[in-house]
Amino acid sequence: MSHINNRRELLRLLALSAGAWGLTAPFTTSSAFAQSKDKATTSAPSQPLDQLRIGYQKSAVNLVILKQQGVLEKRFPNTKVSWIEFPAGPQLLEALSVGALEFGLTGDAPPVFAQAAGKNLYYVGAEPAKPESSAVLVLQNSPIKALTDLKGKRIALQKGSSAHYLLVRAVEKAGLLWSDIQPIYLTPADARAAFERKSVDAWVIWDPFYAATELALPTRVITTGVGLSGNNSFYLSSTALANQHPEVLQALFEELTRADRYVQEHRPEAIKLIANFSGLDAGVVSLFLKRRPRSPVGLLNAEAAASQQQVADAFARQALIPKSVRVSDIVWRFAR
Repeated sequence: MSHINNRRELLRLLALSAGAWGLTAPFTTSSAFAQSKDKATTSAPSQPLDQLRIGYQKSAVNLVILKQQGVLEKRFPNTKVSWIEFPAGPQLLEALSVGALEFGLTGDAPPVFAQAAGKNLYYVGAEPAKPESSAVLVLQNSPIKALTDLKGKRIALQKGSSAHYLLVRAVEKAGLLWSDIQPIYLTPADARAAFERKSVDAWVIWDPFYAATELALPTRVITTGVGLSGNNSFYLSSTALANQHPEVLQALFEELTRADRYVQEHRPEAIKLIANFSGLDAGVVSLFLKRRPRSPVGLLNAEAAASQQQVADAFARQALIPKSVRVSDIVWRFAR
């Protein structure tokens, strides 16, 4: 009975962590959040966590703060905490799905591609939307003035990333077909080089790459994610971590939310930490953070899951994933 009570208390605490940033009904037993029966698992008594391998990107502000401050190493003194940087979400989730990571943060599109490919992972947490933190960029002298001008153009983007979804929505808004454009799939670093060489006509990218390019080159923004893409951020984990160590997820959410408060309340110090980690100019980091809203971490609520289902449906409409997916099938819940 004490084990059941402990699990109930943990669920209550997780709900409070999500409620701290205005999520209503953050975790329910409704069909929107229930795993299909074949995915339901039975939790065994928690064993010590030997290692926690975390995947992150330069855009993962809360994780970067925790890494720079050494918070998790102090919180989990008996666990080997490792940090692995990735250029974008698709590469991170590939590592997660093959057992090379336990936890990581990506944008909205990578989990959709991973789920459609049958990868084994869970959505476990989310941050609020950041629609102003991604954009379709062109050089200042480009003839492209509106989304409709993208027809026939070569557009750089990271395949399977949040930029991919923004471009899908931009193409739809322009009344174009996906076949009307020429997507050029490149990592952010390679895309920046191609953009500067004018080998591509436009680039769809997220912060801090967006901010760095905006400050370094004469560019124009054709659109941001506002009205097109929430540019949502999701925390994903291995199924083993979620099912066997839910208390670790609770601790991670607490520390990530505390990191966000640090960013909001100690902006100069946060800029310095992020700049020291990333090698980015402080001005770039400052601009990046100005576009980033408060980003505490909580469980997915019905609104977040529904928004993510829209992302999945958009990729399915364009036949950019091999099959349609039901996002709720891999939204983690406590086994019962």
